[in-house]
Amino acid sequence: MKKGQLGFLAGTHVVNDLYQGAIPAMLPFLMAERHYSYAAVSGLAFAASGLSSLFQPLFGVLSDRKPRTWLVPAGFVTAALGVVAAGLSSSYLLTWLYLALAGIGIAAYHPPATSQARAAGGSSQKAMSVFSVGGTIGGSVAPALVTLVIGSVGFDGSYLLAVPALVMAALWMLKGPWMRWRGYVEARPPVIGGRGSAEGGAGRTDDWRSFTRLVFVIIGWSIPFVAVTSMVSLFAQGDLGQSPAAGAAVLTAYTAAGAAGTLLGGWIGDRYGRMAAVRVGYLAALPALLGIAWAPTFWVLVVSAVLFGTAMFLPFAAQVTLAQDYLPTRIGTASGLTLGLAMAAGGLCSPLFGWLADASGLRTTFFSLVLVFIVPVVMALRLPDRAVELSNTQSPEQVAKR
Repeated sequence: MKKGQLGFLAGTHVVNDLYQGAIPAMLPFLMAERHYSYAAVSGLAFAASGLSSLFQPLFGVLSDRKPRTWLVPAGFVTAALGVVAAGLSSSYLLTWLYLALAGIGIAAYHPPATSQARAAGGSSQKAMSVFSVGGTIGGSVAPALVTLVIGSVGFDGSYLLAVPALVMAALWMLKGPWMRWRGYVEARPPVIGGRGSAEGGAGRTDDWRSFTRLVFVIIGWSIPFVAVTSMVSLFAQGDLGQSPAAGAAVLTAYTAAGAAGTLLGGWIGDRYGRMAAVRVGYLAALPALLGIAWAPTFWVLVVSAVLFGTAMFLPFAAQVTLAQDYLPTRIGTASGLTLGLAMAAGGLCSPLFGWLADASGLRTTFFSLVLVFIVPVVMALRLPDRAVELSNTQSPEQVAKR
């Protein structure tokens, strides 16, 4: 495990997903200042995390053909520019286009960064969870940062949101000790030995059937995840009578819980096998989502959102490595399709749930999400693992080096 590289990549993930988290955090302010409807703000979520993320599989294919590490800084800088421009724009159409640009930047970042993290992390599920938790930390910091900037100086101060990306881009250009390892650019993700391996007895073969099933599970995962992320703060304010600060607080608690769930999922994956993390996560997330829909008070909403965020991210690192192990010869493609579809599917459905919220209210919308989520929960319980059959003379470390 190259800890310096892994830590630095996790830092870039913090910055990249900070802008992914900034978009839903901006929606209540946009709704209040520009008088957008639920359908309108859902359309903005669609631009950022739906339509734009359809580009992510393309970036995954490009990463498989040739290492393109420049996509990592280009991705989070583009995301920052899109978010800043959206805050400064007064036109709905331009805001939509700028958020789409931010989504493309977020999409460009993930496949090459995930492949590099897999290479730097060695054979540990915990390593991928460390990289993944960088993104959830960024998402959890975003609501507080957006509230601090826009809540204090308004959208005219949106340019301040670009500071994290500019600092990280400068660190990338400096090429510190974390990037001086010769194999940084050329490294290919290793095969994980032991529990949850990519390589079966017949060798490194692509299992498209299992990968397709996983894609459908992730699509079902993304729909409630994106919808709750976009609407939970609006629910706290509109239905439970809380302030914008309280709405930002529940969103922060929800995304911060995701960071804890990601690390816990990595620990569970290393100790009990990654399928345990997947199954426990989905089974725990379903009643937590029901708690959000039912929540009669603000504190019930907070507790339910924390439990839901934790449970939803228990399987996150496992899903990434499982996708890569289903397609061991196409690591970038697997990362792009799974991470891209995770955001794309949820974003594509955002306008539908926005229209439902306008027509029937947010509580009805959340109950409908519970019904939708039952399908991926059932499918997740039936996902196969790809395990290595170790001989008596081979250690997991030896298998991982093959």
